[in-house]
This record gives sequence, structure tokens and C-alpha cells, in this order.
Amino acid sequence: MEIQISPQLKELVPDFKVGIIQYDHIEVGDSPQMIRGRLQTFQESLFFDLEDKPVTDVKGIAEWRDIFKKVGTDPNRYRPSVEAIYRRVQKQNFLNSIHSAADLNNFFSIQYEIPIGIYDADIINGDIEIRVGQPEDEYVGINGRLISMKDKILSGDDTGAFGSPYVDSQRTAVTIETKNAIQIVFLKPSLQMESCEKLITSLGAMFTQVHGGSAHSFIVK
Repeated sequence: MEIQISPQLKELVPDFKVGIIQYDHIEVGDSPQMIRGRLQTFQESLFFDLEDKPVTDVKGIAEWRDIFKKVGTDPNRYRPSVEAIYRRVQKQNFLNSIHSAADLNNFFSIQYEIPIGIYDADIINGDIEIRVGQPEDEYVGINGRLISMKDKILSGDDTGAFGSPYVDSQRTAVTIETKNAIQIVFLKPSLQMESCEKLITSLGAMFTQVHGGSAHSFIVK
């Protein structure tokens, strides 16, 4: 499987880059108490941090709102997924546990202030291209809504669009049946390559501590 960023997206956002982590032979299930506890504690701490601070002042969120604007997405209407989480936390509408993979993915996203998607690799069909959506691109999101991906950053395979730093699709969502997964880490443009590599290596190590299996990571830019 090859993963690439489209020339159009690179032209619009020259410093666009993502971290890719491929997981093999993992076991997804209910989150262990350690993960549920850390996710809850982190959200409680963040709630107090955001009491007197606009969400849009958070560095990672500000950078991703700027990226959305560059590709033609109105970030006031279609927010980066990490911003949506921060706004929930600000209202004390904390995330509930889903399963170990989703919970850890959300924890990483909150901690690093970036959108992160995780997908069932066995459902992805062919190579992956990260690109700007066209009028015909759409999918049913994990929120159950049919979403037009026009002028939004998306990840697509031979079947069509399946993921985005806005909201992911139901088609490739990780479940407790998932054995192989791909995590797409939408990095801050300002983050230097060495820091990017350390970040995704750390994410992969923590994920496999919980889920077993193996992780292979690299940067696409």
C-alpha cells in the first residue's frame, strides 16, 4: 500500500505533512482502566485550562484552522476534529469510552492538539491519497450523517473517500474485530521533522503496549 499527498494539496499547503503508523496483529477491546482514567483526567484538566481561553487560541487548533482556510473549508462551519473535541470539553461534555483504539486515538489528539484518524487497514482498498475533496466525494460519517467532502481535506482509496481531519467515515472505522489498522496523524505544519518522528514513534509504542502487535511508522510530506 502506497500513501501520498496530492500535488494540489501540496501546492495549497506547502508544509503539509502526516505521520503514518501501520499496526499489525492488534487486539482491540474495552479500554483498560488506565486509558479510561487518563482520558478522563486529561479532559478535566483541559476544562480548567480552557475556562478563560478561547479554543481558537490553542496553537495546534489555530494551525489546523488555517490549513482548512487554505483549501477552501470554512473552519467556523466545519471544524477540525480536535477543535470539536476541545469545544466539547469546554462545555464539560466529556468524551465517553468507545473502545481501546478509539479512546487512545482521542487521547493522543487532545494531548498533541491535532486531528488523528485510525482506520481498519483490511477494509481499505488499494493505495491511499490525501487530497482535497471534489463535488462527487461524500460518505456516511461516524456521526451517522451523509457528509459532502467537497473542498475538505480527505483520505481516499480505490473505493472513494474514507477519512478526514474533519470527521471520519463509518466504512473504515476500527471496531473490536479489527486486527490491522492505519493511523493517520495530521501533524502541525510548524513541527520540525525530528519532533514529528519522535511523536509518531511514541504514539506507536503506546498503542502497541495496549493492543499488542507491531507498529511501523513514517512521515509523508
